[in-house]
Amino acid sequence: MTTRRAVLGGLAALPFASSLVRSPAARANGIATRPIPASGEPLPVIGMGTWITFNVGSDQGLRDARSEVLQAFFDAGGGMIDSSPMYGSAEAVIGHGLERTGQPSGLFSATKVWTWGQSDGVEQMAESRRLWGVERFDLLQIHNLLAWEDHLETLRAMKAEGRVRYIGITTSHGRRHGDFEAIMRAEDIDFVQFTYNVVDREAEQRLLPLSAERGLAVIVNRPFRRGALFDRYAAKPLPGWAAEIDCANWAQVFLKFIVSHPAVTCAIPATSRVDHMAENMGALHGRLPDAALRTRMAADIEAL
Repeated sequence: MTTRRAVLGGLAALPFASSLVRSPAARANGIATRPIPASGEPLPVIGMGTWITFNVGSDQGLRDARSEVLQAFFDAGGGMIDSSPMYGSAEAVIGHGLERTGQPSGLFSATKVWTWGQSDGVEQMAESRRLWGVERFDLLQIHNLLAWEDHLETLRAMKAEGRVRYIGITTSHGRRHGDFEAIMRAEDIDFVQFTYNVVDREAEQRLLPLSAERGLAVIVNRPFRRGALFDRYAAKPLPGWAAEIDCANWAQVFLKFIVSHPAVTCAIPATSRVDHMAENMGALHGRLPDAALRTRMAADIEAL
């Protein structure tokens, strides 16, 4: 029986889909990256989310445990960490972990603005910088389109002044795709973030093709459906094709399905455990499915 907790085997660095690239550092470690369309900057295709998992308050033991998760993430070649003021104490816990891990040079810091007022948004983003302990964020996003017109004006000014590198918008759970698409078509942004996984595939119809057309980087949230995919499939044996794409467990199957889509830049699974982080980061290595195998994966998994 193959489960999320399957022991990881050593995976050799094998060829990736042609749309993937590797920076010199990534080549040395056999890590799959994709270029951010706005700049060509390579980003590891597996990042880290922090919703729920890093909301541990001031408990020192739990904060230190999350620091170990962060260390495992960076040791495995991770880059993007995504958070939000909406996530309780997550940003403060990230800051604690980054201080303990020595502010790793590979960090790609991404958070969000989540408030109604424009001036409140300015204050909130300043507080996020303080909590993370960073001089500027790599990416600031408007969380679930809340007051997006006001915040986008602020973000554009910040980008022009060099106070943030990239800007974007987010949604989740398949909500507000119509509004999201309209903003993608009309506004000058760098990143979009939305839900996509092997069973939630609505984004394939419009958002993913539009992202490619508009040259927008795509961050995928809820890659495991908050663990529901493991609840549904972990007790089932891995399909035979899992070996063809060097997957040792279901986490890698789910993640490789996502990041093999040519429009996806990065997926951000969340975890509170070092062993699960190791499984997630294993998806940075080995072969990825081509279009034909992706179709077969979706059909086979749906039939399980």
